[in-house]
Amino acid sequence: MCDRFTDSTIAYQGYGRGLPLAKLSALQRFALGDFRPDLTLILDLPVDVGLARAGASTASGDRFERLDVAFHQRLREGFLAIAKAEPRRCALIDAAGEAGAVHHAIVAAVATRIGGLPA
Repeated sequence: MCDRFTDSTIAYQGYGRGLPLAKLSALQRFALGDFRPDLTLILDLPVDVGLARAGASTASGDRFERLDVAFHQRLREGFLAIAKAEPRRCALIDAAGEAGAVHHAIVAAVATRIGGLPA
């Protein structure tokens, strides 16, 4: 289990920063071959909500949080494109709700993909 993988590279560097997606994908194939996570959870919410939450958690934000709104919109669009392109692997979670609702959606997505969770 990890909190970031190649989808983040594709989204941040490709969609966000405009590096060629084909070259990033070729590098990914070179480094990893056919390896992919069994499940990727993509927590989605509107850019303004995400930036407000990030700003509330840190005084100055990290280097990505300080980038302009257009970057963050491209980033979101990148993650949504990844989820659409690989729906069997990616579970899109609506993260706009309360923490408990988001947690429930995550647990449900994981349980669906692995056939249930132990009690």
